[in-house]
Amino acid sequence: MNKRTALKRVAACALYAGAGGWLAACSKETPLAFQGVDLTGAEYARDLPLPDHNGQPRHLKDFAGKVVVVFFGFTQCPDVCPTSMVELAEVKRSLGPDGDRLQGLFVTVDPERDTPEVLKAYMANFDPTFLALRGTPEQLAAVAKDFKIYYKKVPGKTPTSYTMDHSAGSYLYDPAGRLRVYHRYGSGAQALAADVKTLLQTPAA
Repeated sequence: MNKRTALKRVAACALYAGAGGWLAACSKETPLAFQGVDLTGAEYARDLPLPDHNGQPRHLKDFAGKVVVVFFGFTQCPDVCPTSMVELAEVKRSLGPDGDRLQGLFVTVDPERDTPEVLKAYMANFDPTFLALRGTPEQLAAVAKDFKIYYKKVPGKTPTSYTMDHSAGSYLYDPAGRLRVYHRYGSGAQALAADVKTLLQTPAA
């Protein structure tokens, strides 16, 4: 929903309310205010059919009732990836008891070097409940296309010293498993926490 549509909907609700009309119905349809980019109704990034670092096949429906935050990166990333995961862990801690309703998912764009063992150790640096997902090159390509993610290997001085260029941002899903928000890298933990708290108030069904 774009900004103009949202404003029209709010105006319509105000009109109905003034006429003694359908205020309750309009209130349910009024869009939520997010700090990030509102992706409500997006027709892409609907699932993550990849195994986690424990070898268990995963889908977004596995985390029903939780707000899910998905980030694409790689463990040898020098700054963007660890910063994003540190912020996500900070958000979870800030939620207190509600932190159990936040699920962090890290999708590696470097399955060649990011083995399950490496990913498990990497997640432990941030939060033991966060999961890393790793697919075959073919699975990764399919998921990246669905999520509109860019990634590319950049050669280094040796065959194993390459780095990865990739899109940097987080996708947020509400407790019903619907894609709702995108946060660009650099938005900060405070903005992310605000949107997670908003989504936690969304019904799971």
